[in-house]
Amino acid sequence: MKKRCLLTILLGGCVVMSSLAQITLSGMVINAETGKPVKGASVRLEQTTMGCATNSKGEFLLKNVKDGEYLLRASCLDYSPTTLKVNGSKENVVIKLRSTYINLDQVVVTGTGTHHKLKETPVPIEVISSADIKKAGVTDFQGAMTMLQPSLSFSSNAMGSYLMMNGLSNKYVLILINGKKLTGDTSNNIDLARIDMNNVKRIEILKGAGSALYGSDAIAGVINIITENPKNLLTVTSDTHFEEYGQFTQGISADVTTKKFGSYTSYRRQQADGWQQNALDEDGEATEKSNTSGYYANVVNQKFTFEPTSKLSLYTEGGYYNRLTDRPVAGYDYNLAYKSYNLGVGAKYLLGNASYLNLDVTNDNYETAYKYLVESGDYKIDDKNMVKRQHYYNANLKGVFKHSEGFKSVIGLEYINEALKRPDALVDKNVYTSSVYAQEEIHLLKDLEAIVGLRYVHHETAGNHLTPKVSLMYRLGDFNLRASYSGGFRAPGLDELYYYYMKSGSTITVGNTTLKPEKSHYGSFNIEYVNSRFTASATAYINSIDDMISAKSTLLSAMSAEEKQAIIDQATTVFGAQAVKKLKTYKEYRNLDKAMVKGFETNLNAYLGYGFSLGGGYTFAYARGKDQEGIWSTIERSIRHTGSVTGNWVHSWNAYKLNININGRMQSKRFQQSSGVDESAPGFGLWNLNTRHTFDGFKNFLIEPGLGINNIFNYKDDRPYGVNYATLTPGRTVYVSLLLKFKK
Repeated sequence: MKKRCLLTILLGGCVVMSSLAQITLSGMVINAETGKPVKGASVRLEQTTMGCATNSKGEFLLKNVKDGEYLLRASCLDYSPTTLKVNGSKENVVIKLRSTYINLDQVVVTGTGTHHKLKETPVPIEVISSADIKKAGVTDFQGAMTMLQPSLSFSSNAMGSYLMMNGLSNKYVLILINGKKLTGDTSNNIDLARIDMNNVKRIEILKGAGSALYGSDAIAGVINIITENPKNLLTVTSDTHFEEYGQFTQGISADVTTKKFGSYTSYRRQQADGWQQNALDEDGEATEKSNTSGYYANVVNQKFTFEPTSKLSLYTEGGYYNRLTDRPVAGYDYNLAYKSYNLGVGAKYLLGNASYLNLDVTNDNYETAYKYLVESGDYKIDDKNMVKRQHYYNANLKGVFKHSEGFKSVIGLEYINEALKRPDALVDKNVYTSSVYAQEEIHLLKDLEAIVGLRYVHHETAGNHLTPKVSLMYRLGDFNLRASYSGGFRAPGLDELYYYYMKSGSTITVGNTTLKPEKSHYGSFNIEYVNSRFTASATAYINSIDDMISAKSTLLSAMSAEEKQAIIDQATTVFGAQAVKKLKTYKEYRNLDKAMVKGFETNLNAYLGYGFSLGGGYTFAYARGKDQEGIWSTIERSIRHTGSVTGNWVHSWNAYKLNININGRMQSKRFQQSSGVDESAPGFGLWNLNTRHTFDGFKNFLIEPGLGINNIFNYKDDRPYGVNYATLTPGRTVYVSLLLKFKK
């Protein structure tokens, strides 16, 4: 009996102690200047997974928090974040947020792999926020980058949009979504339509080599798209955009968040009619071929999160995408069909003192096919022929360890397996890459910070490689001075390793399994001036790339009789004697070329008062390449001068807010030559006017219609079909949009 009583007392004591070990935090977030509540603000306990969003009255509630001392952090768009020390249960906590005109207090992760405020990161990062994207009235990734980021440019071909960053092509640009690589390309054109812009929180852009942290392909730079995970109990959003030429975008999202579980669902539909710049070709003959193909695309993404404890968070996610072009039967034999699906799981465990372990495992799959419009060979109308299938598997284990206020370490292991199947190029191969990386953040003095990093890579065919990184930042009053050196590398692609492909019976392209990785050396110096209403920065850089992979073309007529016969015999065995009768050219991938890009960038943002703000940037890139004959020339598709300007005015009348935005892009000619003939695209300027009207007087509901004009001055490159077009805009267009959001 005594034992039972003692056991009961002990259990009761445990329950009491457990209840005493739990605290509750509640209060509200208000505007420091007006005293009005700030709804939708994020309130979270730093170094835990616990957080919530304020309701329509600015109120927040955090229950069942383990007793201890915490930093309570509140943040919201257009406000400077603030933190408050808390210890024990507290009620009626009032957190005051101050309006910010230029938000440099937002947290970024791309430059260092760890969380830093934008103004404090040792590696210069440019950020495009969701607010910037909405104000500009753009609905897709390409539009956002074109109008808001001068260092990026796009040109189009039959295989999609060709991206360039500071003079280097898209195969040297690494695109990430929440730190995970976006794969799937056609002729090195990443399918940008896969990016769902409806739930983008911000886009972080790192210029120059980032391979020490991110591995292969990060030679020109890294673009990391960070998505939003709302903290409301329920958030439902509908975003609709109509524009001339049948351009239509519909985004729908539904997010549910409880104390431990989260579900984030999004769907996006995008479509457009095709149009011609000119109905005549360069010979003056009528053509049915369109410069811009009609299409439709669908993207569905789902993510589930589970937080069993305040230190452990888990997630699983997946997505599906499909796109089909709509080309005229008179001009084409088939449409292009694309589809992809991706899966991912991950976990994060907080170790305390800003230290944690993070594991991500992802699988991305992408397929290209022809869908026939007419009968062709064995294919009938509407039959599909798979052209290319890609698989990408990645496992990344990363640990972040904060030893003290002055030292933080990042240590990671990564394994990648890439697979490619392309029947017409006789490829069905996979290659693995394994790597280990480490980085140390060091606060040397009060105003001096350094980052040193190194990655060791083993590629299955290209062998071993090291990529270092060193960055320094010194704060001198309102000025930040940054200097960086980083190494980059790009592993040979599976096409460059294994292709055996014949085009039109006249040219055969052959891969090379002895290829070395491409290597780069990037150095930059940045100076930045920051205050509450004005920021200005300038960056000078140089990027040198060695062992660039290109296909060396050799005429069979220039070969020895033995070499020529060996090539013909092998091709005859594979393709048949009839197929090789027109064979004239042999192309083999080799490490032949070198490139050097020198340039500088300037950026300016200013709040002028009375709701007016002004921003802009200018980029100069002198991009030169040395070919296999040792001749230096301007890199194809590079642009020397590019600038962007954004002006914005916002004003509120009680529950109604008006935002007027004008943005412009100006660029010089895009270099292109063919057989010694200058086929460069001319320079141009595009200007857009956008208005948004926000009605926010409802308890849980927001209505935001928009109206705008794209290409105000009606610029159109209407030269004959087949030229290197400056831009494929159809001219001036008008759009209307409607955003509906319900939050509870």
